[in-house]
Amino acid sequence: MNAPQKNSTPITVEVALGDRTYEILIGRDVLGSLGTRIARLRPGARTAIVTDRTVAKTWLKRTEEVLDQAGIAHASVIVGEGENSKTYAGLQQVCEALIAARIERNDLVIALGGGVIGDLAGFSASLLRRGVDFVQVPTSLLAQVDSSVGGKTGINSPQGKNLIGTFHQPVLVLADTAVLDTLSPRQFRAGYAEVAKYGALGDEAFFTWLEANHAELFSGGAAREHAVATSCRAKAAIVARDERETGERALLNLGHTFGHALEAATGFSERLFHGEGVAIGMVLAAEFSAERGMMPASDAQRLAKHLADVGLPTRLQDIAGFAQEGLADADALMALMAQDKKVKRGELTFILMEGIGRAVIANKVEPAPVRDFLQRKLAQT
Repeated sequence: MNAPQKNSTPITVEVALGDRTYEILIGRDVLGSLGTRIARLRPGARTAIVTDRTVAKTWLKRTEEVLDQAGIAHASVIVGEGENSKTYAGLQQVCEALIAARIERNDLVIALGGGVIGDLAGFSASLLRRGVDFVQVPTSLLAQVDSSVGGKTGINSPQGKNLIGTFHQPVLVLADTAVLDTLSPRQFRAGYAEVAKYGALGDEAFFTWLEANHAELFSGGAAREHAVATSCRAKAAIVARDERETGERALLNLGHTFGHALEAATGFSERLFHGEGVAIGMVLAAEFSAERGMMPASDAQRLAKHLADVGLPTRLQDIAGFAQEGLADADALMALMAQDKKVKRGELTFILMEGIGRAVIANKVEPAPVRDFLQRKLAQT
């Protein structure tokens, strides 16, 4: 894969869904075009910006300014940070605020934030007045390459992650890569797990390119836009073929069955960010695949090495408070995985691997070997 060239023109990726087709705009400072783009999409529309307290401190004023410049009326809804906002209470807060702001069917909700805000704002928009359109302005790497694209919205249940939700596509995604400069190193690394996922599941050349160029991606060079665009193209192509995850879209969940269980076991807390759970989950999926003879052990080791090289956790023991009740318990983790959305008639479905760049859907996986595998991993020192 060739090295990218620095380009001041935003990269456009199309998500082809017939009359619901929309664009993803990727580049530095594309946030400045939000007002004019909304004015073209929805002349006369009012907007409500849904964001969290941390993002609001840095980006809410700028977002309001670009809307003001385009003459677009706006209200703001500010929630708490993190997965604790993706609850029934958080959903009620946002929906009631949107109603109070008099957001109507022809208006727009703007999701300004990371994956939590995108999921929560999108779900609220899908319910409000039986469906209001929304715009994604993702402010984390994870959201820019994954959760802002494809229309999955939702909240968490105490019994599992993202178990209540809808498919509700945005009408526009603006991925401003300059916004990523304000992320903490840990937040950026967590998002990078989803970038690496696209190489691991279907594009070995991209994975190889990431191994060679991840430093420039982290530093903010042209590699950043290239990686975001490549990831978005991969997801857009799969979503266009399988919008509602009846087939190959499930491949995008590589690492997520294990990862979501780990997030639930840690209480959806800062002990384990979503991308960190995905990183550990991908390594577990690769190692389980290697044990089953599906892929070379060297490929599993290669995946684990790259994730570790960028500072991501790759072992269960890397999780803060690993020995706390519920995490170092294979049966508890199996119970959480049984609530995974890919479970069909009580049978486990995993995304496994045949090699770097070759993920496969494995249906009807017997639970006993998974439990034994987890037990061995939990016992490692």
